[in-house]
Amino acid sequence: MSSKKNVIRVTILGDEYTIRSDVSPERTQAVAEHVDNVIKQTMRAGNIADAQKAAILAALSITDELFDAREAGHDLTGRMKRLSAEIRPWLPPAKRKD
Repeated sequence: MSSKKNVIRVTILGDEYTIRSDVSPERTQAVAEHVDNVIKQTMRAGNIADAQKAAILAALSITDELFDAREAGHDLTGRMKRLSAEIRPWLPPAKRKD
């Protein structure tokens, strides 16, 4: 079983990359633009000229964003479960699913 891969060219720090992915070309382009922007911001903020060092620091920053988003998602899930447990007794018995 083979899924069709989308092929898109993206530019990061002036270098062109050909990306083959299952996601839409628009999504791939948006991700590449985000990476490019974070690397450039990292270079400006830290006055860093070495692209590899900036890319590593940008990767750390993006990963920190990911971890924050995951944590927020877990927190939201927990709050929703607690709210659901509070509301469940108010529902008619036929609607109360455990």
